[in-house]
Amino acid sequence: MKRFLLILIFAFLFTHNLLSQEVQVMTLGTFHFDFPNRDIIKVDDSNQIDVLSPQYQNEIEEIVKKLSKFRPTAIAIEVSPNKQHKLDSTYHSYLKGEHKLNRDEYEQIGFRLAKMFNLKKLHCVNDWGRNYKDIDSIFNDENSTIRSQFMESFYKNPDSMLMYNKESIFKTEGILAQLRASNNQNHHVKNLGNYLISIFKFETDDYPYYGVDFTTGWWFNRNLRIFRNIQKVKASPNDRILVIYGTGHLNLLNIFFESSPEFNLVDTNSYLE
Repeated sequence: MKRFLLILIFAFLFTHNLLSQEVQVMTLGTFHFDFPNRDIIKVDDSNQIDVLSPQYQNEIEEIVKKLSKFRPTAIAIEVSPNKQHKLDSTYHSYLKGEHKLNRDEYEQIGFRLAKMFNLKKLHCVNDWGRNYKDIDSIFNDENSTIRSQFMESFYKNPDSMLMYNKESIFKTEGILAQLRASNNQNHHVKNLGNYLISIFKFETDDYPYYGVDFTTGWWFNRNLRIFRNIQKVKASPNDRILVIYGTGHLNLLNIFFESSPEFNLVDTNSYLE
């Protein structure tokens, strides 16, 4: 009996030691506050909101207050690393009271939180992925028959009835309600399924895996590179990284964080309640 208890105690201490070495990460999946409409699903002007209006500014301040309980020591955002210097300059201007926050979610939420916790910078970790050379050579050739067939399949989705598309509620129920819905794990699981149908299945006699290879670079490689950039953020086991990103990316990023022995993914919605 004593030996069994000793084994249990050893196992507990070993597990606790492993967990203590993990960096806590919270991923905040969000819609793009400035509505650039660069994603597949576009938001009509009539369905957009102005986050700079007093109504939404008050709500964003409340959201920031809730997220502040996570006490982030680093913030990673959906901006390419080659824009790091420009972003640093903008953030420092904001700290000095010389910059008024624009509509971007990384400014509205990220800048506010970074200032609250005296962070020196926000980390630009975005990437656009890399395709196989033969995929790029076809995709970039506007005269390619395969490309025209592929684009037709892209915009005239043969699997449209199977696509998971949760209706946005930021205009009817508010930003906080939208964030809660967007950060539900079940939402991420179903959203990932969208990348396993439609153009994923596109093929020709000469290129039977064209859709698979295209999606590999367009989505899977892109998010793996984003994850790698987040790994490069210098962090110790005592640090807490907040990742502010377009909701769709969490269908892979959350899997990476949950699987990685370096990170401990916390429940975002537990902070948004």
